[in-house]
Amino acid sequence: MFKHFINLEWKAFIRSASVGKSIGLKIFLGFLAVYFMLAFLGLGVAIYPLTKEFFPEQEVLTVVNNFVLIWLTIELIFRFFMQSLPVINIKPLLIVPIKKEKVIHFVLLKSLTSFYNLLPLFIIIPFGIVYIYKENSSVFSMIVWMITMYILILCINYINFLLKKKFTDNIKGLFPYLLLVLILLALEYFSVFSITKFFGNQIGYLQSYPFLMLIPAAFLFGLYSWNFYNLKSRFYIDNSIQAKKQEVSNSDFSWVKRFGKIAPFLQLDLKLIWRNKRPKTTVWLSLFFLCYGLIFYPNPSYQDMPAFFVFVGIFITGIFMINFGQFIPAWDSSYYSMMMAQNIPLKQYLNSKAGLMTFSIIVLAILSTPYVYFGINILLLNLACALYNIGINVPVLIFAGSFNKKRIDLEKSPFMNYQGTGAAQWLVGIPLLLIPLLIWYAFYKFFNYDIAVIALALLGLIGIVLRNFLMEKIAKQFAKKKYEMINGFKQQES
Repeated sequence: MFKHFINLEWKAFIRSASVGKSIGLKIFLGFLAVYFMLAFLGLGVAIYPLTKEFFPEQEVLTVVNNFVLIWLTIELIFRFFMQSLPVINIKPLLIVPIKKEKVIHFVLLKSLTSFYNLLPLFIIIPFGIVYIYKENSSVFSMIVWMITMYILILCINYINFLLKKKFTDNIKGLFPYLLLVLILLALEYFSVFSITKFFGNQIGYLQSYPFLMLIPAAFLFGLYSWNFYNLKSRFYIDNSIQAKKQEVSNSDFSWVKRFGKIAPFLQLDLKLIWRNKRPKTTVWLSLFFLCYGLIFYPNPSYQDMPAFFVFVGIFITGIFMINFGQFIPAWDSSYYSMMMAQNIPLKQYLNSKAGLMTFSIIVLAILSTPYVYFGINILLLNLACALYNIGINVPVLIFAGSFNKKRIDLEKSPFMNYQGTGAAQWLVGIPLLLIPLLIWYAFYKFFNYDIAVIALALLGLIGIVLRNFLMEKIAKQFAKKKYEMINGFKQQES
């Protein structure tokens, strides 16, 4: 039966209208896969000497075990945002004599073939071989350790399966769990309780008691069964064809009428964000990525690279601007042709988008002010980056929107969803993030830090002063591309 399912998937792939695009994408992903495999292979070999260098007084495997929980946590976060779950079209299968259990087992076992499950082996196996060679360790105990590590990776695979099913549509539901992680990090930082060492000690017992490998194996079986019964409970024809029920929001955002001519468009944008999955997720992600600076500001290795803080400042104050702005006007693709048939001034329509992004930058800049804890220079740089985002990056993003011709399904998840993404979305990242960094670094190199910050802020202020002129030019560009964009938005992506 599994062979039959694989055959069906192969036929669906080769008979797809977008088979050429799919093959090209898979070739590109293949090159990336080879690169990451080689990188992970090198890391697996290098872990032993690096651990010896940085922790000369400690036993290598003990140190590695203490980092396992951190590795698994990062793996889970990365998978949640990047890994696509395996899918199968069950509607045709519901009316043929195929046991639903076989279909569910196929989907769950198919997830094991993910590249994300293969990649860790390029770290685990090389490290295990090097450790056996260098330490003259028991081959059997080290094989048990490697198998246990891979079982834990597969556990992360099925935990991610559960999380994506539950929280992809409601990312704010993750916040209590993130709070728990932050509490554990605080306990670790202040040396109250080290969860990483506790977890590492449990893994360390494998050297003396190999049979303990059965505990994570049982946990893996439990996660597999949980996913199995979770999918089985939804495997009914009524569940597949029934209309999706939604609560209608009665928020009319009448308070935006004070913003004059752009108010109707601004009202539409706020309703679009409030009522639809994909744009709403951009708001929660913007709040989540406010913590991005905590990775870099306290890290001593970045203190000698202040230009990198420009990238961080542009990112944390402009993350909503980037996520929302790069798909202008594709957010309105389902009714864009109707809007363009009305007597609507394009400049007012675009000014509403600019106003929404400007407001988001101001809010995120205010929320980022606690970073003053790391120095007044960080706060001033973030404010300068916010001004640059408002004055320069907002018009750049709106101008790039005139090249958008791919429609967007507002109810689809944004994670690993490239619908609506074209060359414009990839290329616009260069002027958004790289150019301000180069400008700042040039002034920093020839003058000093303060002059570089002032230069970045002045460029933003110049852009704000010229906003009206720039928007007129961009509106003319949109008018020129109007029919091309309408035609593109009518086409459905497969």
